[in-house]
Amino acid sequence: MAEHLLFLTGKLAERNLHRVLEQMQPTGFEYSVRQMGVSVAALMTTDMIERRLTDTAGADRIVIPGRCRGDLPALTRALGVPVERGPDELKDLPAYFGLQTVGADLSRYDVTIFAEIVDAPHLDVDAILAQAARYRAAGANVIDLGGLPGTPFPHLEKAVRRLRDSGYKVSFDSLDPQELRCGAQAGADYLLSLTEDTLDIVEGYPATVPVLIPRDHGDLKSLERAMAAMNEQDRQYLVDPILDPIHFGFTESVSRYRDLRRSHPDVEMLMGIANVTELTDADTAGINAVLMGIVSELRITNVLTTQVSPHARRALAEADLARRVMYAAREYHSLPRDIDAGLLALHERAPFPYDAQEIAELAGEVRDPSFRIQVSAEGIHVYNRDGLRTATEPFAFYPDLGVEGDASHAFYLGVELARAEIAWSLGKRYVQDQPLRWGCAAPAGQPAAEGTPPAASGTFNGGTRTESES
Repeated sequence: MAEHLLFLTGKLAERNLHRVLEQMQPTGFEYSVRQMGVSVAALMTTDMIERRLTDTAGADRIVIPGRCRGDLPALTRALGVPVERGPDELKDLPAYFGLQTVGADLSRYDVTIFAEIVDAPHLDVDAILAQAARYRAAGANVIDLGGLPGTPFPHLEKAVRRLRDSGYKVSFDSLDPQELRCGAQAGADYLLSLTEDTLDIVEGYPATVPVLIPRDHGDLKSLERAMAAMNEQDRQYLVDPILDPIHFGFTESVSRYRDLRRSHPDVEMLMGIANVTELTDADTAGINAVLMGIVSELRITNVLTTQVSPHARRALAEADLARRVMYAAREYHSLPRDIDAGLLALHERAPFPYDAQEIAELAGEVRDPSFRIQVSAEGIHVYNRDGLRTATEPFAFYPDLGVEGDASHAFYLGVELARAEIAWSLGKRYVQDQPLRWGCAAPAGQPAAEGTPPAASGTFNGGTRTESES
């Protein structure tokens, strides 16, 4: 017997809820809809539902609007039926039931991220530890201390030991043999970057993993000789053929990774991706996605990155999410689509859940003075009981809104209409009273990082807030 789901909603959303559920058929469940006597679904609370829902219609589960707040476990106990929150938007109901998305486990990945502190010689040890903590929070697995040519690093050993004592894996990156020996003596887990001429640096330090590079740029033969020497010692190592910036050998350098993988299918590689993320004036989320796609296809299990340039300030978090998305896509034998939206910072796959006609139908049902704001492909829509107005920029609305004498209301509408204009211009999802979502391009705790549960949404009515339709 099919499972029976009871959907609770308000007056304004009832017709659209029926429409969405009908379009979802066939499903593995039967359903019924109960309108709870409020105009706006999000105005419902679990206490209200407990008072008004006297008959659960034999439901096996009850689904309430995503913006309906309250204690679900308590409501479940009171009704004797499991109660769960659905999505905030009705148009997202199919995805909620798994009809449009791949249920990916993003806890898994197979790429280790080395995060380089490029100015480590100029920072004291406490500042290095603070930076390491920020990098680890963003997804780094190894903290890389970058040496600077011609710049003394007298506190290198102390920095390595303090990091290791604090639970970090540490790598040290330098072309100065003396500095590299110092890093090995301090107990660095990895040394970057050794050539066939400097392999002796790690002799006597079996716990330190060398990262091998060609002696001369692009010289894979010298890299393979260094690999052979490490194989003779039965020693673990990583190899890095070096990724070059665009127009300075980028495509040829990608080919080197491919060629090395073909000739050495089991060798563990590292790719330094900052030459592309830092040295290309383009949003780094997309760059990281493509680079991690290459990394995934070639089974490269280590990347070295930085976030120095202001435009690359979220490169670590982006690389972290990209490695998880690409791992999931590869495991599911799928395209990297419909797995997670965190790398879609500027544009969204489905930015406009309602079209202009559907919004007009909703507007026709409104009988109160509160302004609702929605965005469709046709523009920005503002409506209340006095009618529907549509435009593509905020100032076009003001002659008809009647808020000239209400500064607080005008300020509120200005903020919301500015957000709506940005959403319409870029193709982003707009939800009234919610910050625009910028995926992993925005730090957690600032305008809605992807995956952060939204707060209750609302409209504004003459200085008082009321929750908006779910």
